[in-house]
Amino acid sequence: MKKFLKIMAYFASGLIALIIIAVAYISLALPNVGPAPEDLKVEITPEKVAHGKYLANHVMLCADCHSVRDFSLFSGPPVPGTEMTGGERFDQTMGFPGVFISANITPFGIGDWTDGEIFRLITTGVRKDGSPIFPVMPYHSYGLIDQEDIEAVIAYLRTLEPVETAHPKSKADFPFNFILRTMPAKAQLTKKPDPSDLVAYGGYLVNASACADCHTKFENGSYTGERLAGGRSFEMPNGTLTTSNLTPHPSGLGNWTKEMFVQRFKMYGEHYVPEKVGADDFQTIMPWMMYAGMRESDLEAIFAYLQSLPPVENYIEKFKPNI
Repeated sequence: MKKFLKIMAYFASGLIALIIIAVAYISLALPNVGPAPEDLKVEITPEKVAHGKYLANHVMLCADCHSVRDFSLFSGPPVPGTEMTGGERFDQTMGFPGVFISANITPFGIGDWTDGEIFRLITTGVRKDGSPIFPVMPYHSYGLIDQEDIEAVIAYLRTLEPVETAHPKSKADFPFNFILRTMPAKAQLTKKPDPSDLVAYGGYLVNASACADCHTKFENGSYTGERLAGGRSFEMPNGTLTTSNLTPHPSGLGNWTKEMFVQRFKMYGEHYVPEKVGADDFQTIMPWMMYAGMRESDLEAIFAYLQSLPPVENYIEKFKPNI
């Protein structure tokens, strides 16, 4: 019996040692995506700033999370004056493993960051100090797009008026605070396809817009459904939202025309006034008013790409009110 207990004590000691080593490695060595590019200096030109403004507000949607959204109105438009100043909260009530506060990305928040440090953050999810961010910002998608597009966004952010804020820091719950350090990955940048290749270019825009992040079923910390076939659920204040199937099956976009698809976005354009949302009214996290500013040609390319996908049968009940 003594021999057995001695063996068990050695085993327990060894296991504890391994856990300590693993925790130390994760804490000290990860994330490991390489240093921020020191020689990157983004040229700020009117053309680059205009392109970055388009991407940040209507494609990559930096303004979606880095603003405070008013979900008393349909689609949660940004509260005027909070655009790019951060402060949006993502917490346990929404299914997040911690409390994550979006950062101020005006020059007040990132004015002392180098272009390379901002570039690394956007494309790998690693901050200036080497710590990871939660992938509610889809850096895994941004790390696959064209460097010129990332640089355009940086150029645009540099031109914003600095707005002073004092947001609390994000804090991941245990043990996710360790898991979070394993998530950043090195960027694998690509060249943007020629817009004349509608399917390839549309696929590029779908990735840059991170459509699959929401429109793919997600359960217990991982994606479990077919990509872009919908089915991911989000708890809203007044009910449960489930995302739509975007594949060309009749349960998705199979019966849609290009014109219908474009008009669905454009109906939320500059003349749209968002309605108040009642206790049992449909509500969505889809930032329709931001996407409405996308060029029609880009929306047409996205539709062409979505129509090229294998059709997946997935009939969705889009919204279940709490009452």
